Amino acid sequence: MKLVVIIWVKNKTFVALKKFKPMDVFGNALLDYWNGIAPKNILTHSNLGDTDEIPLDYLFRDYKQMPALEKKALSLCKGTILDLGAGAGSHSLYLQKQQKSVTALDLSKGAAEVCKLRGIKTVICEDLFDHKLKYDTILLLMNGTGLAGTLKNLGPFLEQLKKLLNPNGCILVEGTDILYMFESDEEDGGYWIPDQVDYYGELRFTMQYKDQKTAEFPWLYLDYNTLARAAQYHGFETNLVLEGPQDNYLAKLSLS
Repeated sequence: MKLVVIIWVKNKTFVALKKFKPMDVFGNALLDYWNGIAPKNILTHSNLGDTDEIPLDYLFRDYKQMPALEKKALSLCKGTILDLGAGAGSHSLYLQKQQKSVTALDLSKGAAEVCKLRGIKTVICEDLFDHKLKYDTILLLMNGTGLAGTLKNLGPFLEQLKKLLNPNGCILVEGTDILYMFESDEEDGGYWIPDQVDYYGELRFTMQYKDQKTAEFPWLYLDYNTLARAAQYHGFETNLVLEGPQDNYLAKLSLS
């Protein structure tokens, strides 16, 4: 089963679709919150030893509560729009209210159900690699680069997105450079990078809600230059639209 996973970095929430077999942990949390059934916040545990708490109410935020990068991305959406890894559907709901043609896609059954309950008209519960429709805009917010899982899988991920993109369409992706997490305490500065990883942005997480816990899954944070090089190799032109205050950025990918 695939479902949306939330990860916090520098108080910034990010979302992705990752594959693992346990119950729909994320979807169960969203449904509990929507139905007011004594929800608890989601916990994430990383292979770096960090544990973070994700307030569920943030996933149901309105436009006024969204950070600048998200607002900028939403303003650039045009034509038919795919909100990939829609989660609770906050971005899709805003776009729909703006009379935009938006499809919320998520493989968490609970998340998809919440999107429908919130009034989103077009909701699809499906694996990204099984999806066949084409769009003018593909929206990958809240650290959308993590959807690839690992740097090795970034190429197939970009190729699949290319198949879903109409001519003259674009992909709006929010990413984060997490190099700051490896800053050395030594006087000469520098960074401490684990030897066992191919790229410092490759992390592994588990997610927990109440007594439910996922298996460990990979997650990819990409610095902008690495994203741009990979995108160019796969036939995209990449532009840096906006930089955020927390080592995050908004990039626009268009077919060359």
